[in-house]
Amino acid sequence: MPHAVARLRAARLARSSKPFLARGGFKRERCEGCRLLPSHCLCALRPTLSTRAGFCLLMADIEALKPSNTGWLVADVVADTFAFGWARTETDPALRALLADPQWQPFVVFPGQYAAPERVVHTVPQADASADGMGQRPLFILLDGTWAEARKMFGRSPCLDALPVLSLAPEQASRYQLRNSGRDDHLCTSEVAALCLDLAGERHVAQTLDAYLDVFTHHYLCAKNQQPVAWEGLAHQRLREVSALSLATASC
Repeated sequence: MPHAVARLRAARLARSSKPFLARGGFKRERCEGCRLLPSHCLCALRPTLSTRAGFCLLMADIEALKPSNTGWLVADVVADTFAFGWARTETDPALRALLADPQWQPFVVFPGQYAAPERVVHTVPQADASADGMGQRPLFILLDGTWAEARKMFGRSPCLDALPVLSLAPEQASRYQLRNSGRDDHLCTSEVAALCLDLAGERHVAQTLDAYLDVFTHHYLCAKNQQPVAWEGLAHQRLREVSALSLATASC
């Protein structure tokens, strides 16, 4: 079954009056499962893992259509990923219902300097193994778009105004190579998601998502430059290693 970002993309395409053509990308046939050329397909490597954390992607208008979007990777890895298109004048009732669901504790992930100090937090509760993981699960709300779009979504989404703002402090610059934001401190969506998972105590899932981003980037650039995939390269090797470790941890 297609995940939430794939469904949002299909719905957005259905409303389009003309085909969407990504700037700077390849114009040939793409796999519906990973948006890459069939010769560079990533679907067999998709590492869907079990996690208490969930993600809510609030996506700018055409973000779900962009093949370089990494919110798609979050939905690949984390089963409880929800995706909604953002509109200034209305809020999807399903988004309101999700934010009100008592199983979740929502956090808006955004730099703390843009929020009132009393809303800003830097940590999230982790699962208590002695309680069998009972209690609210963290739901990380990621504003998926360009920096200008994300700031607009943050400032003009009344449904988010009462929620705590999780301010992250990344220790490394972004590794994302498919778009250039012009600033090293701007991370792509999947990098932000990995930091959230690490904060929530889901380190193996975070490492898997990071490795999956590197493999996706490798496949994407190889397809764009008409080069073969290096299946035995470092990116694939790391993904195999962290995926195996995550599975071993889950079985313990």
